[in-house]
Parts: sequence; C-alpha cells; structure tokens
Amino acid sequence: MNDYRPLTILLVDDDEDDLLLAQRALDKSDLPHKAYSVHNGVELLEYLNRSGGYTEKTAPLPDLILLDLNMPKKNGIEALTEIRADAALRHIPIVLFTTSNSEQDILHCYQLGANSYIKKPVSFDALVEVMGSLKDYWVQYVILPPHRIASR
Repeated sequence: MNDYRPLTILLVDDDEDDLLLAQRALDKSDLPHKAYSVHNGVELLEYLNRSGGYTEKTAPLPDLILLDLNMPKKNGIEALTEIRADAALRHIPIVLFTTSNSEQDILHCYQLGANSYIKKPVSFDALVEVMGSLKDYWVQYVILPPHRIASR
C-alpha cells in the first residue's frame, strides 16, 4: 500500500479545455495530487529533462503521466518511445489518456511500454469516475518506484 502522499501527476494534452476538465475532475475525485501540465511531447521531454526553462523546482518528477496520443510537435507515441528509451525516466508510469479507440494505437502503445490505456470519457461525471479509479489504483494499491534522478 502507498503512504497516501499526494501523487504528482503530469497531464500532457494539446487541448486546453481537456486539460482544464482533467484538472477539475482530479480535484472533484478527492485524489490527493499535485498536477502539472504541458501541451505536447516536446514540452513533456523538456519538463522531464528539466530543460527549456523547466527546473527541478518548477518541474518535479511525476509519479504518473497522463499522456494524450494526438498532439502537435511530438505526439504521444514519439514521447512514449523516448521516455522508455531513457534509463533515468523509464520507471515513470505512463497512462495513455486519449480519444483514440484504435486497436492499432492501443497495441502499439502497450508494445512501447505504456502502463495503461484509457479512452477519454465523454461526460464530466465519467471523467471524475476515471480519476477516482486512479486514486484507487495508483494511490491505494500500487507501490510506485522511487525517483532515481535528483537533477539532470
């Protein structure tokens, strides 16, 4: 069992409305969390590598990444591939959180090392329910890996 400390969640989505709804759903779900967000795979990798203006103070290493699939600059597949290739980052759990229901996308993401694949729900109430399930699983049951890098 986890110690119920706030989960540091990094939301990665190019749609500002989706980010806002996800944040509201997280808040409503009572999931103990600190959420940060970036808008594409390039920003995600800058955040994780603490480059491009991100620092250890402004970009705490996340316990969980909720990653959209279809984004400009660098999509979710490309970002997932790079993270899983980096020994210092590959331990971070990544949940694909996307509108795609394509069997090809689902299979590809799991082949690349995604921990889960969730289709974004249509209603806000369903989104709150999904965020609550994150609490049940990632906070109450999973023992998350310790962060191995202090700085990069």
